[in-house]
Amino acid sequence: MIIDTLASAEKYYGLHTNFKAAFEFINSTDLETLAAGKHDITDGLIVIASEAEGKTAETATDKFECHNKNIDIQFCIRGNETIGWKPRTDCKSPKGKYNDEKDVLFYGDKPDMYFALKDSQFVIFYPEDVHAPMIGEGLIKKLVFKVKI
Repeated sequence: MIIDTLASAEKYYGLHTNFKAAFEFINSTDLETLAAGKHDITDGLIVIASEAEGKTAETATDKFECHNKNIDIQFCIRGNETIGWKPRTDCKSPKGKYNDEKDVLFYGDKPDMYFALKDSQFVIFYPEDVHAPMIGEGLIKKLVFKVKI
C-alpha cells in the first residue's frame, strides 16, 4: 500500500506502465464535472467515478475486499474518507469464494488500522492489501482506477 499526495504522484510512474496514464487523467480532467460511472482510459486501465455518502466503519467492513487481477488507485476528489486496511496474509476469514468476474474477494476480518484521505490524496492498493473504503460523514467524491496487472 502507498499513500501520498497528487503533487508526488510522478515518483510512482515506474511502478506500473499505466500509473502515469492514471495520474495524467486526474491532472487533465475537470473532476468536478466528470460523470459518475465507469470510464475507459486505455488498455488495462479504467476509472470509476463516484460521489456518495460516507459509511460507518461497521458497514464498510462488511465489504472488506481485495483483488487478484487489478491494482486500485483510489483518489479523493472532495470530502474526508477513512479507509480500513489489513495485509491479506493476516486475513483468515474469507466470506465466500473469489469472484473472478468482478475480481473481488471479501473477508470477515477486521482492519488492523484506519487512515484518512482528504482532497488530492491517493492510495494504491495491491492484491495483498485488504481494504474497506468510504468510511466517513457527508459526501465523498472519488475516483477508483482499476489497473490491470
